[in-house]
Amino acid sequence: MAGFLGATYDWVKAAHVIFVIFWMAGLFMLPRYLVYHQEGLSDPADAARWTEREGKLRRIILTPAMIAVWVLGIALALNAGIADGTPGLGWLHAKLAIVFLLSGYHGWAVGYAKKLAKGRTTVSNKALRMMNEIPALAATLIVILVIVKPF
Repeated sequence: MAGFLGATYDWVKAAHVIFVIFWMAGLFMLPRYLVYHQEGLSDPADAARWTEREGKLRRIILTPAMIAVWVLGIALALNAGIADGTPGLGWLHAKLAIVFLLSGYHGWAVGYAKKLAKGRTTVSNKALRMMNEIPALAATLIVILVIVKPF
């Protein structure tokens, strides 16, 4: 597939996949950090360490990777013809919807980390552990959509 990316298409696609891996790694880690942080709120020193870890994860991996995923992904989607009404891209629309929801989850997790840094909890430990599975579910659906292209 050449499109406007031409000879750079494979490089852009490779970079997109690399940054997806980084982002997903961070999204698998942060919710687990939130569980441990919430459980450690009774010890101020422990809670402070979790706040620091979460901040580093956010600044070094999560947010830069998510930005790269979106920039590269939009370039790939435009290259595929999503803005031109190219037929057969239903799978891509579904993928983008899931990525949009996953970005919202990312934002929620970052916001919850900031609440925990202030000592506030609004989600039970059990619910927090269940929410830990959202990135895995999203990744599974996205891979199926991209590889199988069911519609």
